[in-house]
Amino acid sequence: MFSFKQGVTVITGGGSGIGQATAIALAAQGVPVAVADIDEARVAATVSQVTGAGGQALPLTLDVTDEASVDAAFTKAEDWAGPITGLVSSAGILQVAPMAEMSGDTFSKVLDVNVRGSFLCGRRAATAMSASRYGRIVSLSSVSGYRAGIGRAAYGTSKSAIIGLTRQFALEFGRAGVTANAVAPGPTVTAMTEDLYTEATRAAVLPMIPTGKLAGVDDITPAILFLLSEDSRYINGITLPVDGGYLASGMLQTGDLGGGSG
Repeated sequence: MFSFKQGVTVITGGGSGIGQATAIALAAQGVPVAVADIDEARVAATVSQVTGAGGQALPLTLDVTDEASVDAAFTKAEDWAGPITGLVSSAGILQVAPMAEMSGDTFSKVLDVNVRGSFLCGRRAATAMSASRYGRIVSLSSVSGYRAGIGRAAYGTSKSAIIGLTRQFALEFGRAGVTANAVAPGPTVTAMTEDLYTEATRAAVLPMIPTGKLAGVDDITPAILFLLSEDSRYINGITLPVDGGYLASGMLQTGDLGGGSG
């Protein structure tokens, strides 16, 4: 579907959700993938799916908040398949609670994994990519980084920070042949979020999505693959909403558009 530079792509959070789907889709394009996650069993499951379909995958157990763990994992990936040409920073956690009830420790933990993790992995990748004068970094933001939601003080703040971090990587590494972009999924059903999408939640959310459906992981991965490809060569520093029009709608949709005041 797209063209990719020879090398290895590291995918953090590759044990489930969007990270897992990206690993499987990218490997199907012939790209060697290093599947990194803190959950060893989930890593093994993703690698099994990739190799079972004829792709190349390296399992990596990785704590994205630990600088030594990040460096060791990326070094293993380089030793396995050569230069790192792509990074998908998909590792993240979601803690939902009203601000008045959210502890400082919870807030810090979410930012530590989602933001510090993306920084450490992005910095390690970009430094290596600079040496070979080529690289693609794609981070996972969210529409929660643009639009506030009850209970998402930590998560939304972390995803807003990803937008800023992406711009910073784009600025500081662009002249070294490295592009950095982010994808901001809209309401998406994954292993991390499926319990949140109750029947009542779906009834409230769906009217705000012009396409009228929640996303699945396979609705998000094509955008990530494009931004990882050589074809995205002149796109740098952007965050691309993949949300079915959720951000564009801005307000509840109605079936009757006539007769009302503006």
